[in-house]
Amino acid sequence: MKMPMWLLVAALLLITPAPARAQRSAHADIMDSKGQKIGTAQLQQSSAGVRISLTASQLPPGTHGFHVHAVGKCDPPDFKTAGPHFNPDNKKHGAKNPDGPHAGDLFNIEVGADGTAHVTSLAPNVTLGAGPNSLFHEGGTSLVIHAQADDLMTDPSGNSGARIACGVIQK
Repeated sequence: MKMPMWLLVAALLLITPAPARAQRSAHADIMDSKGQKIGTAQLQQSSAGVRISLTASQLPPGTHGFHVHAVGKCDPPDFKTAGPHFNPDNKKHGAKNPDGPHAGDLFNIEVGADGTAHVTSLAPNVTLGAGPNSLFHEGGTSLVIHAQADDLMTDPSGNSGARIACGVIQK
């Protein structure tokens, strides 16, 4: 039995898997040290890196360090389970450090007098796609807000103090 060419092509198209689409967005629910949800972060892949839009409340007013951490686990109250900063290139901490920055180093966030933060930050050294700088590597990653400002220089965490909020990055 001879099969028409168009039917053969159609059958092959149906059984050939489509290439995987690159992950374009992600999110994280931000929790405080009591495990209560206090905000969300939306992550969007761009040509310049990953854009992170954070909206949070119930934070202490002032300037706070904000980083991507190497483990996708946020156990309160101290969030130590989030591990160190995400650093697949084994660099030193901080944008001002000549041997830095870590891939997970972000700029400080400002929290208003009312305890809210609405910020957008660019993480130019990470991706939502594949590769060593993927935020979806084995074990995952998380976003952490620290108690103090990051000095953007001191290794390993910019003297940014305790971890006061955390959210696991999810597809």
